[in-house]
Parts: sequence; C-alpha cells; structure tokens
Amino acid sequence: MSRCELVALDVDGTLMSYDGVVSDEVRAAVLAVRDSGRHVVLATGRSAHSAVPVAHALGLTDGWLVASNGAVTVRLDPDADGGHEIHKVVTFDAGPAIRTIAMELPDALFAVEALGTGFRVSGDFPDGELSGRLEVVPFDELAATPATRVVIRAPGASPDLFHELVERVGLHEVEYAVGWSAWLDLTPGGVSKASALEEIRRTVGVEPFATVAVGDGSNDAQMLRWAARGVAMGHATQAVRDSADEVTGTIEDDGAVAVLRSLLV
Repeated sequence: MSRCELVALDVDGTLMSYDGVVSDEVRAAVLAVRDSGRHVVLATGRSAHSAVPVAHALGLTDGWLVASNGAVTVRLDPDADGGHEIHKVVTFDAGPAIRTIAMELPDALFAVEALGTGFRVSGDFPDGELSGRLEVVPFDELAATPATRVVIRAPGASPDLFHELVERVGLHEVEYAVGWSAWLDLTPGGVSKASALEEIRRTVGVEPFATVAVGDGSNDAQMLRWAARGVAMGHATQAVRDSADEVTGTIEDDGAVAVLRSLLV
C-alpha cells in the first residue's frame, strides 16, 4: 500500500503487557515510526490522566492522543501544563444505563470518569483496577453525573454474563466494550476510537488510505475497520481478528513491533 502517515495504537494488550510493562523493542519501534515523520496516535480506553503518562513514557510528547474510547481527545504539548491539553470532550447521560444494570446486577460497582483526576465511584473497586483519585459518592449522584466514560465492574461475575446482560437490556444509546474480565465500559453513543481518529485524520490532513491501526480488544474493532490497514494482535478474540485485515504476533511476542517496523521499509 502507499506510505502510511497516521498510525493508531492501542495501549493495554498491544503496546503494554497486562502487568504494565512496555518492552524496549516496542518503545524503540514507536519512536522510530514517530521520527520518520508519521503521526503516532495512542488510542486507548484509559482515561486521559492515565493515558498521558504512557504517551510521555513512550517518548510521545507532542501530537494527538485518544482517551476514554474516543470520548476525550487530547493534544500533547510539552509547553502546556502537565504536557497536554484537553481538545474535545463528549459526554452522555449515563443514568438510564447505570440504573438498568444496577437492577440486573445489584452488587455491581460503578465508576464515572472525573476528567483529568480519576473517578467518582459507587463503592470500593478491587485494588489497582482504577487509576487516579477515587471519590465515593451516593448512587443517585453518580447516576446524575454527565459522563465521558462509565466503568461497571462485577467482581464475582463472568464476561459471558455481561455479554448476555448487554444483549438483554439493549444499551442502544451508548457504545460498550466488554473487557477481558467482568468489566463493562460505556461511552457516548456513536463515539469510539474510530470516530475520534477520523476527526484527527481530517485535522492533520492524512488521506484515508494512509492509515494503520493496531489493537487487541473489542473496543478496537471499529478502529481496525476504520484503518486502511487494520492489524489485530495474535491473542485477540476471533471477532476482533475478523475486524482486521491481518493478524500479527501476541503481546508476549511483541507483535506490534513487526507491524511498526514494516512501516519503515
């Protein structure tokens, strides 16, 4: 294909292992692509306060970043306070979805993103699962908060239960991604990594055929279909692999490195 000009990269399970490690090979490959003059854009479900430090650790200090599964777009700027500025935020009324799921899963935990700081939560999440400052608030107050991202966690449930629940209650007004554990992410309807990346593509003037994306999760499927060259990680589910044009190695194999190096040939 023609030269790629915009590379969209998921973080967890793609660049970073599930225990939070980015290998030297991945970091070097990301920087080599960036130094070649291409736009390297991290596109993650992480909130901005968690995603920006990852970008900085990778050496990405300017350009664009997609956070909260597309609900928040960040401009990385070394001269800005904290090295970044929030460019765009999309919120939705999470109350109906939260209340519906609470009726079905009365023991579930809920978290609404507090932009730039952390989360407002209905109770204590398992240690290490949420980053930033956590503030426990009454359920009704949580449900009334305009949201960029809602996390729903049922520590004793299975991902299959969440899949069945989403299908049964019909979350039509929000986009959702069921994680590798009993974890459900909700974002504003029509908002995804792909929708945010499309706006960035137009802003920086890259043609649609000059885009590449790499990811591993269900929240990456639309992004992989959006890109001219969508690459699924080798450990991705079959549904995610079916959304891609090709499949690379697993996170244990540093599968993203082969893709990034191929752009430099």
